[in-house]
Amino acid sequence: MKNYIDLRNSNDYSQLKIAADIIKSGGLVLFPTETVYGLGANGLDENAVKKIYIAKGRNFNNPINLLVSSIEMIETVAQKISPLEYKLMEAFFPGPFTIILEKREIVPDIVTAGQNYVGVRMPSGIIAKKLVEYSGVPIAAPSANISGKLSGTSFEDIYNDFKGKVDFAIDGGNSEIGIESTIVKVIDNIPHILRPGIITEKQIRQYSKEVINEYEDEASANVNHSIHYSPDSNCILVYSNDNEKMVKKINEIAGKYDKPCILSSHENLSSYNGNKVIDMGSKTSLNEIAKNIFTCLKQADKHKPDIIIIEGVSKDDIGTAIMNRLMKVCKDNYIEV
Repeated sequence: MKNYIDLRNSNDYSQLKIAADIIKSGGLVLFPTETVYGLGANGLDENAVKKIYIAKGRNFNNPINLLVSSIEMIETVAQKISPLEYKLMEAFFPGPFTIILEKREIVPDIVTAGQNYVGVRMPSGIIAKKLVEYSGVPIAAPSANISGKLSGTSFEDIYNDFKGKVDFAIDGGNSEIGIESTIVKVIDNIPHILRPGIITEKQIRQYSKEVINEYEDEASANVNHSIHYSPDSNCILVYSNDNEKMVKKINEIAGKYDKPCILSSHENLSSYNGNKVIDMGSKTSLNEIAKNIFTCLKQADKHKPDIIIIEGVSKDDIGTAIMNRLMKVCKDNYIEV
C-alpha cells in the first residue's frame, strides 16, 4: 500500500490533506475514528460510495452513515430537524453518537439503501474530524471490516483485509473507544435507541423523559448488523452475577473441548488453568473491556480454537453495549447461570 501515513506519534495533521484530496476525487481511504476504524468515501458521490460496498463485500441493502464536521454540514444532507434532534446533537456531538435524520435529495440513494433517512455522526477523534474538515464533504464511513466479520480497532487488525482495495490508509494507533457509536432515531418526539453504545440510555434521558430501546431490531435503525461481528471460530457467552458460578460453568464447558480459548476478565485469569486465556481487561473498567473486545476476539481466532468462551459483563451503562456486541459474536449462543 503506497499511499500511507503513520500518525500514531505525530500531530502533523496537515498530512491528512492528501487523503482528503483522494476523498474529494472519489477514492477510498482507510482511517481511524475514536470508535473503530472506518472505510471512507465522498458521501455525495454515488460511484465512490459503491466502492465501499465492493471493498467490504457489503450488501447494497445495508445503509451507510455519514461523518460530518459541523451542524452546517448536517443541514446540507438532512432536513426538518426537530428541536429535540438539535438538542441531542448539541449534547453528544462530537462523539460516539449517530442520529438518524430525514435526508435531503443531495444524499444518493446508495447511501441510504433507498430509505428517506440518513445516519449522521460528528466524530471526536482528531484524525477523523480533520479528515472530514479537509475534505469539505460528508464522508460515508462504515466500520472497516469485511462484511460479517469483526470490526477493526487497530490498523494491524484490518490492514491485510483492505490492502490493495483502498487508495490511502492512515494508521492512528488503537481506537480510543473500541465499539461503534450509539444510534438514535427520534420518532414522535421520543428518542429510540437503535444500537447501544458508549452514550447510554441514562445520558439520553437527561434530554427526554421517555426513551425506547429498539436495538433488537436494528434493521429499522438504518443499520443492519444481523450478520456482523462473526469470528471464524464458534463462540459461547457465559454470564452470572455470581462470579464463582460463572467461572465454574466456563471451566465445565471448556472441559468438553480439545482446544478451548477463554476471554476472561483480568480478575479471573488464574481461574482457568490449563487453557488458553486472553485478558479482556478489568471488571472495574467496562470502558477498558469495550476498547479491547474486538482485538481480543481477533487474537483468539488466530489460535484456531474449537470454541471461544467469553465471560459476560453486567448490563449496566456501557455493559449493555458490550453484551449487545458479544451476543452477536456468539449468534445468541448464551448461557446465564
